[in-house]
Amino acid sequence: MSKGLSLFEKRRRRNRTALRARSGGRPRLSVHRSGRHIYAQVIDDTEGKTLASASSLVKGGGQIGATVASAADVGKKLAEAAKAAGVTQVVFDRGGFLYHGRVKALAEAAREGGLEF
Repeated sequence: MSKGLSLFEKRRRRNRTALRARSGGRPRLSVHRSGRHIYAQVIDDTEGKTLASASSLVKGGGQIGATVASAADVGKKLAEAAKAAGVTQVVFDRGGFLYHGRVKALAEAAREGGLEF
């Protein structure tokens, strides 16, 4: 059995530590990527509440599933929901996932939707 952390857990911890140092009180845009879907939410860590969320699981129009197009659609939906909640500046938390493919597509679509990070 492995006594240490997995590479994924190491990346996640390293990323979260860096985010805490430079967040400046801004909400966190957290991304989770599974084999079938992608999920994103804007979290206010000071109050511990989710301000906005979106996922490829919801059938409310757009792409469904684990594709780059569905990730971009989730990014656009999340940006709209965050703006409706009054959030324009966030800190991007990719977790332990590499900034590539679906995670990158979601981030770029959220930027195009009006979120700043």
